[in-house]
Amino acid sequence: MYPTIRSAAYEPDPLHGPWQEDLRVLRLGEELRAELVRMRAGGDGGRSRADRLPVRRLNFLLRAVAPGVIATGRNAAVDGRPPWLYAREDVPPEVLAPVIGTWAASLSPDCEDDDETDLEERLLTEDPAVPALLPRWESERVDLTETLTSAGGTAEPAARLYGLLPEWVAFRLAARPFRTGGATLHFRVESSGNEARLVSWPPQRYEHRKRTWYYSACLGITVHTVPFADRFRVHVSTHVRRWATRLDVPPHRFSGSTVLLDTPLPWPEGPDRGYRLTANTLGHDRRRKELVWRRHSSVPLLPELDIVRRYPEPADLFAHPERWIDGCGDVAAGIVHHPAIGPHAVGSGLMPRERADLDTWVEEGLGPMLRRVPDLTRVTRRNTPSLLPRSGARSAPGVREARLTLLRRAALARALEGRPLEVEIHWQSPETRAALLSELPGLIGFPPGTRVGPESDDTWRWQGEGIEILVRARPAGAVADALKVSRDRRRPKGVRFAEAVEERCGAVAERTAPPCDAVGVVIAEIAGKERFTAVPDSDPKHALRVAWARRGWLSQFVNLADDSDTAMEHRARWTWLDAFRQLGAISPPAHRVGAGIPGDLQYAALWLVRHTRKGPTRHPVHRLVAVRVRPGGGPGAIEGWDAERAEWVSYPKLLLLLAEAREPDGGSATPDGPGAAGAAGAAGAAGDAGRSADRTGVDQRRRQEIERQIRTLLFQLRDRPTLLLVDAVNLRQCWPRLRNGSLGHDVLGFGTEPDQRLASYGNDLRVVCLRDANGRGEVAEWYAHDAQGKVGFAEGVWGTGDPESRVFASTTATPHTAAKLPKGLMKLVPTAAGRTAPGKTAWNPGQLEITVLGCLSEKALADAGREGGTPDRPAEWATLAHQLRHHDDYPPLARPLPLHLARLAGEYVLPLAGRGTPREAVPGAGAAVEEQGGPSPEGSVTELPPGDHGERC
Repeated sequence: MYPTIRSAAYEPDPLHGPWQEDLRVLRLGEELRAELVRMRAGGDGGRSRADRLPVRRLNFLLRAVAPGVIATGRNAAVDGRPPWLYAREDVPPEVLAPVIGTWAASLSPDCEDDDETDLEERLLTEDPAVPALLPRWESERVDLTETLTSAGGTAEPAARLYGLLPEWVAFRLAARPFRTGGATLHFRVESSGNEARLVSWPPQRYEHRKRTWYYSACLGITVHTVPFADRFRVHVSTHVRRWATRLDVPPHRFSGSTVLLDTPLPWPEGPDRGYRLTANTLGHDRRRKELVWRRHSSVPLLPELDIVRRYPEPADLFAHPERWIDGCGDVAAGIVHHPAIGPHAVGSGLMPRERADLDTWVEEGLGPMLRRVPDLTRVTRRNTPSLLPRSGARSAPGVREARLTLLRRAALARALEGRPLEVEIHWQSPETRAALLSELPGLIGFPPGTRVGPESDDTWRWQGEGIEILVRARPAGAVADALKVSRDRRRPKGVRFAEAVEERCGAVAERTAPPCDAVGVVIAEIAGKERFTAVPDSDPKHALRVAWARRGWLSQFVNLADDSDTAMEHRARWTWLDAFRQLGAISPPAHRVGAGIPGDLQYAALWLVRHTRKGPTRHPVHRLVAVRVRPGGGPGAIEGWDAERAEWVSYPKLLLLLAEAREPDGGSATPDGPGAAGAAGAAGAAGDAGRSADRTGVDQRRRQEIERQIRTLLFQLRDRPTLLLVDAVNLRQCWPRLRNGSLGHDVLGFGTEPDQRLASYGNDLRVVCLRDANGRGEVAEWYAHDAQGKVGFAEGVWGTGDPESRVFASTTATPHTAAKLPKGLMKLVPTAAGRTAPGKTAWNPGQLEITVLGCLSEKALADAGREGGTPDRPAEWATLAHQLRHHDDYPPLARPLPLHLARLAGEYVLPLAGRGTPREAVPGAGAAVEEQGGPSPEGSVTELPPGDHGERC
């Protein structure tokens, strides 16, 4: 058992002091900015915002061709005073002027070449009578460890360091090769917003099945804060970057992929250090019906600056990706692989030994300015709740499954509360029908079912111990077909999709009656989403969920057998378990934390559903989902908050209400809603500024409404001790005071009001904030190690050892579904004994950050007039949150069970454009109606509980 874990995170070393560098900076300047604004306004008829320039593409271009440029600053397009460019040395005017001129000419497709030539000549003029539009480079001493400390004690870097420091660190590390296993890897820098990446180049090769596969080591570098920490952090993540050598999709179905370009600087006299790869985006344009460079790609502008070299054309790169990886002349390009474009023989991820070696190399390169953050040690030996022992461990074979069967049956009986359960199976393959009918009785310990009615009805009944289940199997028919969405582009996508949903709802209503005095669940077999990519918005899953919810049925989906490589029995089992979860037939584990946790504690969890116009129904929505879990196994163990009626309802009823709820903000008031079509027709900068102000107002009202709902919920939870679980990453957009810099011990803040003591919202309220990597490296990667130099994985709750610390780390074991690989497996430079190592997929559990934001500390008790009470130990509440990630039926969850239930409830939030159905139309929603009660197989639509996925790529 490993005693410590190590985070791949670094902080300013106080022994070194400030890390100061003399940089050259260039400000855009008011004159040049005004000229560029004028050119853009003249080229697009005044439709652009008057206060903003689209300089992102220019920034990409400068990074590609301008020698010495390190990073670009923020807000330079809005205000010409902040630094725009940071560089090691001045970029010569004869380099900078053509780049700006080329970019300016591309602002509008109607711009003529004379515009570019005129601007370039004006920029290069030496006549003092002509205003020198090109700004002058200045020298500025920059402290790369500049820190501000919030009122709550959280150290925050200066705003510009979020973009500047990762770039500087990346270039510093790229100057040193990485040597391992007798081989040497050289790295290039890829810039991406506030993240800099190091990519080993040229790529490694892996020979497999008479083909050559290409891959690289990739390190992501980001800057982050940690609640209440006195220093900010630099996080360095490691993974494998795979390159496409053959695209197994037709061009018209190629939605897009990143392309990294390796090219010398077009000016031979420039100092070409060869440290950077420039990011571009290749994709299919449906309007032009061809492959194009998309978004902020700099490739289309490079031939204007360099007429000597040949740069890749989209169609040629798509047809011959391997040829461009090897290089055409001195230009090379690599298409970043994505599973949608076909399989790849190289597996994703790196194992702990290799990650530790890269981490050591990073540590050597960052000293003495940055030091590694201290290792974390165990805070408890009670890593799991009172789970049943695994089969074969201190129990006879089959005993564990028998006890699990009893627990499932009891939970199902509690959730149904004496009502029968009606299940309709809409199948497309006989194998799926047979597997579902076979798996159900085994899960709850019932004998084989009894056929009801004639054989043609295919109806089965199970009955016993207060449970009655009626299952009707029928062919899915046309309801599982692709949606027929209008292709009329003159009308908004959301409206067209809503019409298709209404049509499918009508078809469902003709063949499905509401469940009669019963709880209803539909299990439908549909094709995988990959089958519907050729026609946008044709996947029927969300339409069917809405249609069945209107009829009072919960819904669960399973993929066609040929769309998944997982055994049908396994998928059928998870389908039923997820159906039980939707019924609320699931119980939280019994914790083993200790006497410091109140016996009558309840759990509450909040999850914010955020859909944009690119969401599942092409209609935007922000909706707060709240779930309450009361351990003990009685009625109402799992409930959800009905915001409109201000009451707690059963979990299945919550799901049905979410499917039919109106958008609180009103669709027409939202810029993304139906009213946006009229606003989009307004032309001119004044109209655009007005829409921007409207959007700001809508966002502010939305935040106020969600914060009001949270306060109402806290009031409703005052009757007993409560642990409130929130995902800070998910909620902070509409609850800004959850940002690290706004946090304080044992206080809650809303809007612009001063922080209030936690006791103001309940004498026995505790609040735990959780955060994961969130795809941006917000929580650092980790690996376990010991004094003998061994590295690997470890499960548990980890902390600094300070009894007053509020921030902890939760790690789980590798799921049983992940392949067991040697911890020392080397993929970047395979050893002789591991020649097939690159083909292995490495699974690394992620780290979940647990912040005990509010508890009954000594100060909190004193402030509430409760001196003499026993104060809480924050480590115990962190341990409780960690144990809630475990459940007998599931692999370790990514989040505690109550938060897991709240997030999955969000799958029923499916707003439709232009629809405002009254709540009374929802079966079971009226006051007179009695209330109702690891990783999934790849490609399966079945909603399996997400385990601790960790790093997959």
